[in-house]
Amino acid sequence: MNSKRRIITGALALTLAAAACSSDDDTATDTTEAATADTDAVEEPAGTDAMEEEPAGTDATDEAPAGTDATDEEPATAGPVSGTLVGAGASSQDAAMQGWRVGFQEANPDATIEYDPIGSGGGRERFLEGATTFAGSDAFLDDEEFAASQERCAGDDGAINLPHYISPIAIPFNLSGVDSLNLNPEVIAGIFANTITNWTDPAIADLNPDAELPDLAINPVHRSDDSGTTENFTDYMSQTAPDVWTFGAIEPWDIDGPGGGEGAQGTSGVVAAVGAGEGSIGYADASQIGDLPAASVGVAGEFVEFSPEAAGRIVDASEQLEGRNDLDFAIEVNRTPDDASVYPIALVSYHIVCLQYETQEEVDLVKAFMTYVGSEEGQAASSESAGSAPISAEVREEILASIDAISVAG
Repeated sequence: MNSKRRIITGALALTLAAAACSSDDDTATDTTEAATADTDAVEEPAGTDAMEEEPAGTDATDEAPAGTDATDEEPATAGPVSGTLVGAGASSQDAAMQGWRVGFQEANPDATIEYDPIGSGGGRERFLEGATTFAGSDAFLDDEEFAASQERCAGDDGAINLPHYISPIAIPFNLSGVDSLNLNPEVIAGIFANTITNWTDPAIADLNPDAELPDLAINPVHRSDDSGTTENFTDYMSQTAPDVWTFGAIEPWDIDGPGGGEGAQGTSGVVAAVGAGEGSIGYADASQIGDLPAASVGVAGEFVEFSPEAAGRIVDASEQLEGRNDLDFAIEVNRTPDDASVYPIALVSYHIVCLQYETQEEVDLVKAFMTYVGSEEGQAASSESAGSAPISAEVREEILASIDAISVAG
């Protein structure tokens, strides 16, 4: 087990556990996401030269080799950067991006961060086409996409995945008079595969003997756009109930696969559709479901509610993807833990960036912004705006080593 694997699986879980006391996943609403999408960064007049050093206010040190522990030294003071950094991707990151953008632009008034929350698949597509400088994605680049990144990025090293946003995926539902609901993997898979179609189905009733379930058709709501949240959720069903969910891990909800239900655009669309329709159930980033109740998920013969602490334990049980650049942080999440304290549907959302860019301005902006996002200050900003769990100091040091390696192709 290498040092990066040890830090990702151990320290990240501990930090997520601690975050359970400081974040509030139940307070974010779909209006937050909508407001974020409508919020444009204000561009100040340019006048400050870009610098290669990290922005002031981060916890970065000049040297952070992989595998080292966080230091107590004061961060080096660096000047602000300028220019426009364009990204697109995961709508699950939208509320967090608002906090990141505001904090970064306060320290860098001549810099503008633009982010279009079009969904993970769309974000990766735009990035690989060269239309954006970075992507936000709830799924890391697959092998084909990584190969494409070697063509898109300058140099030959391609892109890397940086896990900057961690959250459980909740299963919100809308049933009058029902505030809590237990669902095991087979029932969850049956609902979304449309083999369980009514709330009085014995498979649901047997798990909820005290609930007054209505004789009502189930309306399963899924993402209509390419979505890393969909890929994470369907990966969970594929691993835990393969005999019921036979479609594998899918990112677009293919019409040739599971039929029926209702499609909705983005995280906010799913949350709004579930909230508007009696009998509806869906899946979404837990920090953005607002006041909707969420199902407890069956694990090891018990039922587990979502929380950053419980989601962190599944990251601890997961493996780092092999065969990529040593600076890459893609994680294969284990969905079948044998520990009943684990919530098995955790979303690890990434920023995807090139290791080499064509221009110094791109390098300066990417390094400065990604350093801020992964810093203690940046993680606190996303926790406040989106209810995400901060990553640990050790993981920040590991990620900083990758960010520090970003350079101009020469």
